[in-house]
Amino acid sequence: TMPKEKRVTTIKGQKKVAPVPYEAPKKAEAPKTVAPKKNETNPLFESRQRGYGIGVGVQPKRDLTRFVKWPLYVKLQRKRRVLYDRLKTPPAINQFTRTLDKNNATTLFKLLSKYRPEEKLARQKRLLEAAKTRAEAVKAGKPAEKKDNKKHFTVKYGINHITALVESKRAQLVVIAHDVDPIELVIWLPALCRKVGVPYAIVKGKARLGAVVGKKTATALALVGVNKEDEGDFALLTNTIKENFNEKYDEIRLNKATAWGGGQFGAKSIAKRAKKEKSEQKDKRPKTSA
Repeated sequence: TMPKEKRVTTIKGQKKVAPVPYEAPKKAEAPKTVAPKKNETNPLFESRQRGYGIGVGVQPKRDLTRFVKWPLYVKLQRKRRVLYDRLKTPPAINQFTRTLDKNNATTLFKLLSKYRPEEKLARQKRLLEAAKTRAEAVKAGKPAEKKDNKKHFTVKYGINHITALVESKRAQLVVIAHDVDPIELVIWLPALCRKVGVPYAIVKGKARLGAVVGKKTATALALVGVNKEDEGDFALLTNTIKENFNEKYDEIRLNKATAWGGGQFGAKSIAKRAKKEKSEQKDKRPKTSA
């Protein structure tokens, strides 16, 4: 049952407010938050704005490539790179941009490293040991062993030597560097290999070929043969190289879009051309009369 409301007694000129029937629930007080203390600065040290003038603050790190005085050989190789991109290069030169893929190149260099040319000291040691064994056999009264007729296949290098091997059809594989300078040293070698029917491959780069034969650089290398245990891998590799280089050349040469290289514009030229085309299109639009 609801409690009875009390009557409001009013005095003349005064009003009394009736009391609330139920007490309102008290709100839970929020926890007092303590304000974080401000970092007290030492009055002895004043905060000054950093300046980057001479003898003031250290300059922030930035890319200073444009301001570097590069050596002459770096300038030349960069300019040559830009020229190759800008000028149209004929198929005979542009073929050196298409090199052997990474997987086949690794298998090729693994094979070449097995047939490194024998060093002078190692050769002397081998011949000396062979001579000792023959001398001991003669002393013991045994018949002297014949010389080792086993062929020692090694990688051949030197452009004149390789040319002679290709012309005589003794070379079974020719490897040419893509970055030979001047390019005229090897520009004719792929054509000669195709004419004679010798498989050839263009690889990156002359320093890597030089490392195989113990030189700084090498323009080209050639293999005359391999041992029996490597014949299967060698046949597979030569077939792949023939398909990619010897047989594909005519197909690439006839396609003008892929045969010729270069003819690429710079960023400024592209922007300038785009701006010109945009303005020409704007002029062509029919003017609307008001």
